[in-house]
Amino acid sequence: MVREDMAFTVSARGKAEKMPLLEFLNTFFSTLPLNQIDSVFGFLEPSSLYSGRPFLKRQLSETDVEALYENNIGLRIPCSNHFVSQEEYKRHIPFFEKYQRKGNSVICTNDMLAGWIKRDFPVYQVEGSILKEIDSHEKIEHALELYDTVILPMNLNYNTAFLSAIRNKERITLFGNAGCALNCPDRICYKVISGLNKKLARRNLLGRSVAVMFRLGFQIDWCSYRLHPRKLKGMVDFDLDRLYDLGFRRFKMLREHRKKETGY
Repeated sequence: MVREDMAFTVSARGKAEKMPLLEFLNTFFSTLPLNQIDSVFGFLEPSSLYSGRPFLKRQLSETDVEALYENNIGLRIPCSNHFVSQEEYKRHIPFFEKYQRKGNSVICTNDMLAGWIKRDFPVYQVEGSILKEIDSHEKIEHALELYDTVILPMNLNYNTAFLSAIRNKERITLFGNAGCALNCPDRICYKVISGLNKKLARRNLLGRSVAVMFRLGFQIDWCSYRLHPRKLKGMVDFDLDRLYDLGFRRFKMLREHRKKETGY
């Protein structure tokens, strides 16, 4: 059940750039009131700072960004690559200048990148990515010294004692649903995809299809499924009422990728 004071950040992954954003939200997130969608995350123009998924194409057009602003919805930029140099950051300054606006945020894994953005672009909210694997109270407290908010791994949603003991719950984002990462024992994809996006950027291939990358000789094996086969559960919906009663209000929502039995 969606409570009035819940806020949702939703995924634009897999959205065709030409599909209008409001049509996309109405199609795939129709159960969420538009005024409770706090933000939308997805790829913009090519960037070597992306991770989470390989950058194959843009998902949010300039028209989509304007639609977000017109509806008081924030833009979340997934700059969650593990590997970032200072020179690379400097090249992205025009990128961050372009989207700096109250209500917009950047998702980071690399602490140096998060620090540079908070220093130079204080209007952004900076969130610690799930890729950081913040899975202890000590890690949460440490991360909140730098990040405005943090996302916790989705498997922690089942640990009531752990969640109950978290302080500053208003600065925590929990998954409202989850895909294959929920019961993945390795999550090797996180760093592998960060490295892949760097390699593609160096060869100026960001935005190429997976098929093209294979033809060009890239060995793309970022999933641990073949190493540790397991039963895929598809999309799993968490009990938002239970999480709400524990004190949480911020939720991240994925959409179903039926062919791969996961979310994206």
